[in-house]
Amino acid sequence: MRRNSVPWKYLQGGVLLLCLPALSVGCEKITGAFGRATLPDFGPPIPVSVRMEFDSSLSDASAPYLDSCNHPREVRIGPVLEDTLLQAAYQTFKTVSFAGSGPTTQAKPDVDVRITLLKPRFNIKNDNVYDREPALLALDAVATFRDSTGKLLREQPLQVSRQERLLLEPTQERCAYASLDKFVSDTAVVLSSKFIREARALLAPEPMTASAGQASAGQAPAPQAPPSVSAGQVLSFKATILDENGNLILEGGERVRLRVDLVNSGTAPAQGVSVTLAGTPAVVTQFPATTLTVGALQPGESRSVEFAATLPQSVPAQRAELLVSIAEASGGAAPAAQTIVVAMRPGGLAAGGGFVAGRYDDVARVPAASAEFKRPQAFLIAVGIGAHRDERNHTRKYAARDAELVAAHFQTLGGVPPANALVLQDRKALRPGIEEALLDWLPPRVKRESVVIVYFAGQAVVSPSGETYLVPYEGSRNSVSRLYPLNDLHAALSKLHAQLTLLIFDGSVSQVGRDARAKAKLPRWDVGGGGAGRGGTIVHLIGTTGLHNALESDKLRHGLFTYYLLRGLRGEADVNHDGEVTLGELTAFLGTSVPAAARSDFRQEQHPLVFPAMPSTSKLAGFTLTKPRASQAPQNR
Repeated sequence: MRRNSVPWKYLQGGVLLLCLPALSVGCEKITGAFGRATLPDFGPPIPVSVRMEFDSSLSDASAPYLDSCNHPREVRIGPVLEDTLLQAAYQTFKTVSFAGSGPTTQAKPDVDVRITLLKPRFNIKNDNVYDREPALLALDAVATFRDSTGKLLREQPLQVSRQERLLLEPTQERCAYASLDKFVSDTAVVLSSKFIREARALLAPEPMTASAGQASAGQAPAPQAPPSVSAGQVLSFKATILDENGNLILEGGERVRLRVDLVNSGTAPAQGVSVTLAGTPAVVTQFPATTLTVGALQPGESRSVEFAATLPQSVPAQRAELLVSIAEASGGAAPAAQTIVVAMRPGGLAAGGGFVAGRYDDVARVPAASAEFKRPQAFLIAVGIGAHRDERNHTRKYAARDAELVAAHFQTLGGVPPANALVLQDRKALRPGIEEALLDWLPPRVKRESVVIVYFAGQAVVSPSGETYLVPYEGSRNSVSRLYPLNDLHAALSKLHAQLTLLIFDGSVSQVGRDARAKAKLPRWDVGGGGAGRGGTIVHLIGTTGLHNALESDKLRHGLFTYYLLRGLRGEADVNHDGEVTLGELTAFLGTSVPAAARSDFRQEQHPLVFPAMPSTSKLAGFTLTKPRASQAPQNR
């Protein structure tokens, strides 16, 4: 028996009796309830003994859901809720027992409390916003209070609905949610806090008076209103800083988010809630907005908002403070402001003291936008599919992440306007969504002087006849009916008549089906030709040749081809140091760096495929893709 797990303040008024040897039934259950949740302090226990009973609808409560990889899962809610409600009871009443704990000779309690639960409502919506997905958990319970004679005192509904963004686990698959248990626990705390308030309102005694002192011994105390809870205790929040590489240091060029989680644990709505950010100007001025509107928060409701910014490359090395405060238009007392202290530093220093954007292998840190290079007629579609609905398909650990980073680099360094970039990841990369982007979104926007970039990270398959297909999220490598033909992609791109169309593929290429007797056919990427034609110029950058699984690096957290693609776009491919990365420079860089890295780091072969061939003197080879800032030009390494 873990007696040390029970806080001393609970070992009063007979609570300790529940864990004596003679009353050891359920002792581990009681002690296990403590220390898991933090409940508000509503005052000392009231002089009432209660017997708690939990209906099986509560004890066995669970909710099904689909994780981020679309796998069916189930979260157990009952045990957490039962433990938290027990803790709330020990915090509220003088003496607590529960069904099955102790002998039948135990003194009859003043009040019996039975709690039932309707089926929980739990929903997670994948919206591919950073590493968090919005979730809703709603609990509807009923607490039934009866006196020692069995007379009904009250049936009190207890309802709570919380919304929060669940953090994905930092694993290779990124399927499970690291903050799911805490989300359930926090929801249980809000519902248990409501139980405490309602129980005190019903059962707390009046202060002693002369007439009350003359009441006969053992007479049930008259109820009084519970201790008032100030408006400042109703609305609470927590501010958390989230930097891109997770080292809690704000560095030049890094994407930074400040998440604020709010909860209304009171009994009245909080109206017109807003969050304001202040503090050190060097960091605060980088956020596009310093006040975010939350709106109304109903009792028991929670909500999260995020401030987001990309720091400039030249941030000074200093200690910075972020001050987060909450305002409520309905006049309630706002909770105390919270201060977050962070360290800031630039991305790095080159030899001689010049500033650089950091090491080229740190490609996850998106460079600052090049102010002098804008390309209003550039358009980009980036597709990244790491996991599929059909779990038999191969997975690409970093495909979704790579698609987002490729889009970000072409926006900051390649002049693509943010409004002209479309990113489709995992469950959003269905075949209808891809077709809608190519057939409906692009055509009205593209002109003859336009540049179109289509990036696809995922899987491709080849039929026995040699036809090549891309595998969308709902696709299956064993059935061509749910695949996206490369012929259709080329037909859509050719109809655009753009100045240049760049098709980039990084992923695995395999056969349709699993018939080992079938003769392997090589993929035909050059359907419809390539190069200049009536449909404009279509250039292919394919991460691997033939039937091959393009390598991914757990150390780099990227597909190997995409990793060097990003390094090249950032300026490492700029061999003549003129501040521009041309298509010819990039293809030459990929053609040498990817095979060398595959051999040295993986002891395997991977050779990118580029066509049409482009002599270094051709106009096509001289086409400028990105213009890294002068301070980001490659250094001697």
